[in-house]
Amino acid sequence: MFTEQIRVPKERVAVFIGKAGAARRHLERLLGVHIIVDSKEGIVTLQGEVSLSVFEAKPVVRAIARGFSPATASELSKENSILEVVDITGFAGKSKKKLLRLKSRCIGVNGKARSTIEEMTSAHICVYGKTVAILGSIDSVLLARKAIESLLKGAPHSNVYRAIIESRRRFTNL
Repeated sequence: MFTEQIRVPKERVAVFIGKAGAARRHLERLLGVHIIVDSKEGIVTLQGEVSLSVFEAKPVVRAIARGFSPATASELSKENSILEVVDITGFAGKSKKKLLRLKSRCIGVNGKARSTIEEMTSAHICVYGKTVAILGSIDSVLLARKAIESLLKGAPHSNVYRAIIESRRRFTNL
């Protein structure tokens, strides 16, 4: 039996379990692992007969811990899907005001910046805590990560959107 433990924010534990344990059971069937959730400590334990299934389940758990719904996170079970986590503190330092401002730049007014980048790159983006998590195909995640990092470095939103369009144009012309 192979085992892996992952620490999860306590406020995200309920998302793992779901209503009457439905989300946990669905993830267990999908991933082929047994999931044990310690709600007091915020630890999710993955157990499986095959080490590969435990290894493949770990990014799904990380995605849910970083703010994605179990349905969105389960896309990581597909081939060619990855999860990328960008730490905002690398750009904000120790300043809480700067961290909040940078999170706001990534989200935009009423979520417009986040949803625009999601639409343009076909990636899912979640801003949670001190991180921005990006989930999708390898190409879309790399493009979305470049856009998010540009926003965190202070680039105007219009320039970031233009860069996405230009990158997609170059990529399709190859």
